[in-house]
Amino acid sequence: MAKIFKTKLTAATIVLIPACIGINYLGKLFASLLKLPLWLDSIGTCIGACLGGPIIGGLCGAVNNIVFGLTTGDNITLIYALTSLGIGIAVGIMARCGFMKSFPKAMLTAVVGGTAAVCISTPLNIMFWGGTTGNVWGDALFAITQAKGMSVGMGSFLDELVVDVPDKLLTLIIVYLILKGLPQKLTSLYDVNAEIERLD
Repeated sequence: MAKIFKTKLTAATIVLIPACIGINYLGKLFASLLKLPLWLDSIGTCIGACLGGPIIGGLCGAVNNIVFGLTTGDNITLIYALTSLGIGIAVGIMARCGFMKSFPKAMLTAVVGGTAAVCISTPLNIMFWGGTTGNVWGDALFAITQAKGMSVGMGSFLDELVVDVPDKLLTLIIVYLILKGLPQKLTSLYDVNAEIERLD
């Protein structure tokens, strides 16, 4: 377990964090301006998680929410720093366990990341917004569930599910393709076992 959370704090990692936060920021801003039915705010988080591990991924996600919320006045984003933290940790753990080495495994990582987002966000949605997410597709489904007499909890869960899982699937497809395109010399800078391998 300690190896999964091992973090290599080097110049490369320190540069990676603001770069990933910037990618998250632009993705969220792009989705917000175009009113897309997806968030697109976890691409940088997942890149950071896959390269730097769960702690770096969680940090990239949480800090992005804080920066975005403070610079745009979007206070809702601040609350979901917890969700972004959870996504980064979940994806980082999966990546450390080898689940970004093939496309099918990357899709499983996306499901795990999406599930983490749903489980963390649903209680927040109920607590602060009566169960809605602020997403057009998800809230339309929430309205249908409430009209059908479903509980707020189930309606909010489904609301979040139909947005977060597709969002993370698209996110991890993009991340998988980016990582595959990176030269090995670059990705090896983030290998926590690189120092041990050189001593063998």
